[in-house]
Amino acid sequence: MAMIISASIDLAKIDTSKIVAGKNGEKYYNISINVNDEADQYGNNASVTTNQSKVERDAKAPKTYLGNGKTVWSSQGT
Repeated sequence: MAMIISASIDLAKIDTSKIVAGKNGEKYYNISINVNDEADQYGNNASVTTNQSKVERDAKAPKTYLGNGKTVWSSQGT
């Protein structure tokens, strides 16, 4: 299923130590977008978090939530 998700992130929550350099000097910040089956009270069904390293996942470190979003289009209808 294809979908378009519109989201906003709180730039103050970005951990600048996790910005990685690309091949030609580009800078990247790796995120995860989680889509839930049910929307919350504000209609959001997606959350944006900072990617965790294997060490962080193994240590069960809390996720850093950057923001929320919602599906604005889906090939199955929205």
